[in-house]
Amino acid sequence: MTVLRKNLIDGEWLGEAGSRNINPSNTNDVVGEYASAGPEEAKQAIAAAKAAFPAWSRSGPLARHAVLKKTSDEIMARKDEIGRSLAREEGKTLAEGVGETIRAAQLFDFFAGETLRLSGEMVPSVRPGVGVEMTREGVGVVGIITPWNFPIAIPAWKIAPALAYGNTIVFKPAELVPESAWTIVDILHRAGLPKGVLNLVMGKGSVVGQAMLDSPDVNAISFTGSVGTGKRVAAASVEHMRKFQLEMGGKNPLVVLDDADLGTAVDCAVNGAYFSTGQRCTASSRLIVTEAIHDRFVDAIKERLDKLVIGDALDAKTQIGPVVDQTQLKQDEDYIAVGRQEGAELAFGGDRLERETPGFYLQPALFVGSTNAMRISREEIFGPVANVIRVNDYDEALAVANDTPFGLTSGICTTSLKHATHFKRNSEAGMVMVNLPTAGVDFHVPFGGRKGSSYGPREQGRYAMEFYTTVKTAYTFAG
Repeated sequence: MTVLRKNLIDGEWLGEAGSRNINPSNTNDVVGEYASAGPEEAKQAIAAAKAAFPAWSRSGPLARHAVLKKTSDEIMARKDEIGRSLAREEGKTLAEGVGETIRAAQLFDFFAGETLRLSGEMVPSVRPGVGVEMTREGVGVVGIITPWNFPIAIPAWKIAPALAYGNTIVFKPAELVPESAWTIVDILHRAGLPKGVLNLVMGKGSVVGQAMLDSPDVNAISFTGSVGTGKRVAAASVEHMRKFQLEMGGKNPLVVLDDADLGTAVDCAVNGAYFSTGQRCTASSRLIVTEAIHDRFVDAIKERLDKLVIGDALDAKTQIGPVVDQTQLKQDEDYIAVGRQEGAELAFGGDRLERETPGFYLQPALFVGSTNAMRISREEIFGPVANVIRVNDYDEALAVANDTPFGLTSGICTTSLKHATHFKRNSEAGMVMVNLPTAGVDFHVPFGGRKGSSYGPREQGRYAMEFYTTVKTAYTFAG
């Protein structure tokens, strides 16, 4: 019997079935049925969050700590179950699903601690007898809109700080991955959140998301998704003078210099470009390789790709799962066709694969002979597709790496301290990796990029405070 998951509005589970969640590893497998909110439900959720804000924003740190810590503990205790469910609905491997679930637990644990570390400043005024206090307060109702590629970690790194700093929430997850979103909300609800503090509104972005953008009662929006939708969020937010935070696309470079350790470089490239089926905004989709190591690097990558196990996400032997759905699969195949039309050589993969169960399986694709002017080098594909760009030396590699409208993350493989140090300072990205994959970041430090990748304060770590709080300066004359 298929389970119906409902929306949470003002502390009540409401709604009727509106969509089915399909397993991309086996399209015959229905994960569940999920309520689909309309504009009225979205308005009710916003009203509930607005009504709950005064009490929650003035609640003590121990109350917030208890909820976040209970949530962290339950997620960690259920990591295998939740991780398996995540892999089933999104298609990343079982190991990746469990790893992402652990990451969510760590995020809630970190921000549980932050509730006990809230602080301000007190300074003397330039006027005698006057004291000055600077404190931080929650901004109000926060709209949270999340993508499908990290269905529990990204909601966690937005919801946890929003609650820790005293905000109330209207949460709209991606339609493709409602189970992970529902699970995290259910855990928070049972952990003791007062009604209206967290509201879940599953449904279409054009309906639920638009209602959030149109509402003057939403004081801030944190969005992760496409560049086009991010621009719409920005325009609508300016209209209402609300805070907004955007995490959007990436076309991340991994530079491989002649002096790099070949094994390290191949590990970084394969992990960064192809793990999680390449469906990461931090993926290494441009492999920029200098002349002397180029041919050996390409041969080693092809050999490694040929050994990867592509299959059902729930199979423990699988290293690369399916693409998330038919639409994304078509986009990947269209870009592979574009790369060939532009004159790049498809050196490996790019074919649809058949497995025991019907699913969206795609062999990882590697292009060589590409230039940085090609569409496959300029536009985010968001699949297991990478292209190698041959360059002469470090200076050309750095210039090519920075020649992109995006700036989320970048990486370099080298044994030269000189080049590593120069690259860290001169790479036009928000996050820089040396001898590490471009994908893979810690939960307690800032996440975010530059240029067309990100806008607004950073996510994660203590830097999250910048978005989820507003500063108040209070003066007192003692008389």
